[in-house]
Amino acid sequence: MQIRELKIPDSYEITPKQFGDERGVFLEWYRFDRLEEATGRSIELAQSNTSVSKRGSVRGIHFADVPPSQAKYVTATHGAVLDYVIDIRVGSPTFGEWDSVLLDDTDRKAIFLSEGLGHCFVALTEGATVSYLVTDVYRPDREHGINPLDPEIGLVFPADAGEPLLSAKDTDAPGLSEATESGLLPTWDAARAYYETLRKGN
Repeated sequence: MQIRELKIPDSYEITPKQFGDERGVFLEWYRFDRLEEATGRSIELAQSNTSVSKRGSVRGIHFADVPPSQAKYVTATHGAVLDYVIDIRVGSPTFGEWDSVLLDDTDRKAIFLSEGLGHCFVALTEGATVSYLVTDVYRPDREHGINPLDPEIGLVFPADAGEPLLSAKDTDAPGLSEATESGLLPTWDAARAYYETLRKGN
């Protein structure tokens, strides 16, 4: 398993080692010890989610209040998605920037996003199936969104994904500037302070 930090601090790409033979493939797609070694903090999983999406479906940009927010460990178990991490922590040196990782059932990569980061993906295939391990249960009163088509963020969707298909909730979500001005977004200082409490828990 190889783990590298993305250009957005506190987010990581995980590439598993796959073992194949005439029967198929075996791999470890999550290892708590390797992830803690890479991030320097504890990760306690609380819930697992799965989504199945039509090609072109866009889910996100989603985030939750810090603390505790939700750290996410995400992989595609069928098909392919382009997964985005967006830095929405006000005061961060990479605020408003994003990075992406192709998650598919060939390389079987995963992405880990720390609490306070925005998450989004676009389905590149029909029936793209994504599984998430998260560090807190769903709390609707603490969940928020930013419009994934906001030009200020400027997510680039692959042309072969087709026309973006969004939920009404994501279409109606505010843009980055509006969310910032309304005080909706987490701050860099609050997120980093929370990460530090998780490091001390190791």
